[in-house]
Amino acid sequence: MAELPSAAELMHDYGVSRGVALRAFSALRLEGAAEPVPGGRWRVVRPGREVDRRPLAERLALVITEDNLHVGSRFPSTTELSGRFGVSRPTVSKALDKLESAGLLSEARQGRQRTVRALPKRTESPES
Repeated sequence: MAELPSAAELMHDYGVSRGVALRAFSALRLEGAAEPVPGGRWRVVRPGREVDRRPLAERLALVITEDNLHVGSRFPSTTELSGRFGVSRPTVSKALDKLESAGLLSEARQGRQRTVRALPKRTESPES
């Protein structure tokens, strides 16, 4: 997704007040054309493109069930996961560390691929 200029950049480049810049962002948000991102920035929202907003560690835990992995199965590599989720390898590594500390994955070691140590708890919605 494309990032929009910051309020400070709009103020400097176009000589508008901070209030005008923030109202412009609010109007874009109401139209569904932009959304805020961490750090006080905004980005363009592409129509028809749904983005999963769950934390990456949560989405990576679902890989175990989606790929039908069992305890002892090899977990996909950091490189493979970064391509699959469209994020950088360091970001994937941080999320994998969270799964490791939660006991779902084995420890990362040089030259050794992670394996599944436990299956994530399934959360089922109560039937009405």
